[in-house]
Amino acid sequence: MQISLRGLATSIHGMLFGAFFLLTIFGVLVELCRQFGETRPAEQSARARLLESLYLTATAALGWAAVLSGAYIVFPWYRAVPPAGAINLEPWPQALLRSSRLTAGWHTFGMEWKEHVAWFAPMAMTTVAWIFIRYRTQVRTVPHLRTALLLFTLAAFGSAAAAGLFGAMINKHAPVAGIRTAINIMESTR
Repeated sequence: MQISLRGLATSIHGMLFGAFFLLTIFGVLVELCRQFGETRPAEQSARARLLESLYLTATAALGWAAVLSGAYIVFPWYRAVPPAGAINLEPWPQALLRSSRLTAGWHTFGMEWKEHVAWFAPMAMTTVAWIFIRYRTQVRTVPHLRTALLLFTLAAFGSAAAAGLFGAMINKHAPVAGIRTAINIMESTR
């Protein structure tokens, strides 16, 4: 079993950073919704406050890791320009997508959405984490603040989910795999 270095980097970007980011955002959504049901917020221990802060910080960090790895590692490979006269466009994903009417929309709509809107998700989650950590008692007692945090979290989840969906579909049609280096994951016994 082999994977190219670019394929590995793309998998880490999307399946590790991106997927875990979505999962942790969902955890924040669950916690915010749970707090809406409380009439009197329970007192938190110092350990619970520390774990909550670490969770929120890790959530924001995963978002930044996904966006930065996508923008500065995977995206340049996606945008690489093929040499003049290249017939096989597989190593150049953007050119491959744009070469057909049937797949051009994945670039013109999907990638444009992904490369711009995806930045909103870690920005929103950094805001949520900072407000949640800095104004912990007010978040637990002021419903309007919880509502604002819930809306920011939903916006982060929606933009990250859209970016992930477009990324997965684009990578399905034009994988950022490269052609030169391959990493052997498992040797065949046959």
